Amino acid sequence: MTMQRRGLVLSQLAALYGVQTAYYDVTRRRRQAKPEALLAVLRLLGAPLHGERDLAEALRARRQALWQRGLPPVSVVWASRPAEVALRLPAKAAQGPLRYRLELEDGTVQEAPVAGDRLRQLAAADVEGVVYLDTRFSLPAALPWGYHRLHVEAGAHRYETRLLVAPLHAYTGEAPLRTWGVFLPLYALHTQRSLGSGDFTDLAALLRWVGEQGGGVVATLPLLAAFLDTPYDPSPYAPASRLFWNEFYVDVTRLPGLEGCPAAQQRLASAATQETIAALRRAPLVDYRRLMALKRQVLETVAGHFFATMAAQHRDFQDYLATHPLVEDYARFRAVGERQGCPWPAWPAPQRDGVLRPGDYDEAARQYHLYAQWVAHTQLRTLAAAGRAQGVQLYLDLPLGVHADSYDVWRHRALFVRDAAVGAPPDTFFTKGQNWGFPPLHPEALRAQHYHYFIAYLRHQLRHTGLLRLDHVMSLHRLFWIPHGVEARHGVYVRYPAAELYAIVTLESHRHRVRVVGEDLGTVPPYVTAAMRQHRLYRMYVVQYQLRPQARYALRPVPQHAVASLNTHDMPPFAAFWQGLDLKERLALGLLRPSQLSQERRQRRQLRQALQAFLRQRGWLDTEDEAPLATLQACLAFLGASAAQVVLVTLEDLWLETAPQNVPGTFRERPNWQRKARYSLEALQQLPQVQTTLATLNRLRPRGEP
Repeated sequence: MTMQRRGLVLSQLAALYGVQTAYYDVTRRRRQAKPEALLAVLRLLGAPLHGERDLAEALRARRQALWQRGLPPVSVVWASRPAEVALRLPAKAAQGPLRYRLELEDGTVQEAPVAGDRLRQLAAADVEGVVYLDTRFSLPAALPWGYHRLHVEAGAHRYETRLLVAPLHAYTGEAPLRTWGVFLPLYALHTQRSLGSGDFTDLAALLRWVGEQGGGVVATLPLLAAFLDTPYDPSPYAPASRLFWNEFYVDVTRLPGLEGCPAAQQRLASAATQETIAALRRAPLVDYRRLMALKRQVLETVAGHFFATMAAQHRDFQDYLATHPLVEDYARFRAVGERQGCPWPAWPAPQRDGVLRPGDYDEAARQYHLYAQWVAHTQLRTLAAAGRAQGVQLYLDLPLGVHADSYDVWRHRALFVRDAAVGAPPDTFFTKGQNWGFPPLHPEALRAQHYHYFIAYLRHQLRHTGLLRLDHVMSLHRLFWIPHGVEARHGVYVRYPAAELYAIVTLESHRHRVRVVGEDLGTVPPYVTAAMRQHRLYRMYVVQYQLRPQARYALRPVPQHAVASLNTHDMPPFAAFWQGLDLKERLALGLLRPSQLSQERRQRRQLRQALQAFLRQRGWLDTEDEAPLATLQACLAFLGASAAQVVLVTLEDLWLETAPQNVPGTFRERPNWQRKARYSLEALQQLPQVQTTLATLNRLRPRGEP
């Protein structure tokens, strides 16, 4: 095989597996994937390749498999469009009688022969001597939304597909939402009653206060399960599971059964515990290990009492177990990990491979995790319901991936590609690309399992929130895979079945009455933006991303279906950006060369001047006022008067905080995900600049639909 022919066959095989052979970078330059990286990714996707000599046979096998399966594993029907399903048939089978059987989600069955006018032929192909027809099979109109099963019989051939019937548009409410809200990580929030970090009771207090000010949204970082012992990773974007909550945020002073457990009450009231709490409160950073150890002692004591005296008769607890069947498996997984003292890939074979028996773990640890998950679920459900009653919605964040040692990867390992990591190609900030360390989901494995896992972790969030942010929304279309042993800059984009993923998102958003926001910052292909618009996912409008150095066009108009803010948790706070402190940080981290610093400072100065001129031209900033706080308030007023559905204020910006919550590209080098807010909730409520700024926002956009 010639080199040219080999390259052509490799490209064809990549296309059949949904692998991009090239992409356009941040400068709009076309970047060609290296053949070695393409081969590695194709092998990870299941292509039978040992080397380039196998390309022709792998292409033949893939092409034949795609034609022979008849119906795809999953088919989408948009409720507003004609109901058609792609069906591939051997030409001989198409000449005989066809029947279909449609099993609806509610148990109803429709069965009938396929009339000739309901089968539309598009093309034909000869595949290894067999002629196949590419057709479209027309279904009855007005199918109900839901997850159905479609069976087709064509002679001796039997085909089946999971049919997703979904609304084209995600839920947007009965009336347009026009409100404002605040953002603060829950670990950073603290009150006079906190034990050293925010908890669900503190979050309830924040929702209550925002409602009293007229706001309608409270946003925070992911609240999902975390590894806070072995392994240790407090990052909310590397959860131990996307199916369970982080018990670190449980308020242990309000536990079911605490009032009847003297041992736990004595532990909480002891001098040693109170001394530990005082030290945790004084610390500027959250000490996850120490605070989690304290909470666990209380939780474990109450859990033991609860299981011994009331668990079997407690209706809410039993209902929780019945409606969350995986929680027992998760509790055992965490309990085995604690006994083994290492991540699951290092466990003995039976446990590593998913077989857990009672003797593999401590029963008290299993009960602790069951109880802790129920309490977390209950406290979060209660505070979300109280917020909704007051017209304030939680705005939760769904991370892109999970920790490589997570429960999800252990239990659903067929869905994850453990020999690769997700990342991003090089850009102007990360010139060598980024490797985020967590394994990607296998697109075909997801389809084969009918997206059960994807639906489960979506629902886990949607039960308790009013808005849901999808981190890296581009992942509905493609992800940048980095095979192990390959540099991040040589990764390869792998496509995902976007229509099927959007169908699940729109369907579940309607069923839970939750608006969906896509994190679409950075280099996003136009087709992603078009899809978000088509399916009515809210976009993100972030001033730091939008800023331009021309005064007249410093900020583009804010689109209507958007959540608008000055920055995000991955960006420097407004004051740090204004002073250029992030440039010093980039220099210290080696992300900026000393020779580039003066140019970057000059460009930053141009942006500041353009922004102030822009705001003055529109009457939001006084002519002589140069103060950062005045500019910040003018920016928020501009956003407040815009068409955005939600204007989100980072509370720390209101007192001109300069320390970031996260410095992307760092791990141990910076105290990411640990810094407490400078002021307690009680103290920040009294700050004049907080009161003034939020009052202005409330005047510009009084609360709309709850």
